[in-house]
Amino acid sequence: MNIFVGNISDRTTEVEIWSLFDPFGVVYSINVAYDKYSGRSKGFAFVEMPDDSNAVLAIKELNNSEVDGQKIVVYEARPKPERPENNRFSRPGPRPGFRPRY
Repeated sequence: MNIFVGNISDRTTEVEIWSLFDPFGVVYSINVAYDKYSGRSKGFAFVEMPDDSNAVLAIKELNNSEVDGQKIVVYEARPKPERPENNRFSRPGPRPGFRPRY
């Protein structure tokens, strides 16, 4: 199960998040989102656990707990929504304002 962990401090590391989830079972991966320009945490992470029952227990126990002075939010991650392709070649037919060359 993929778990969303939100409202984490920018000082919270992957090791600290791992230590939170480790007592509940095996943790496959932890992915903290970082800003590509500043290098600071964006305030959320994703934790992947293979056993759904352990993951549900971890969500129940860790949601609204305090880590590094922040009250974190923990819930099952929703799948990323499909977004339509947004480029000028994705639309069928001529573009608005398009005039053919003579």
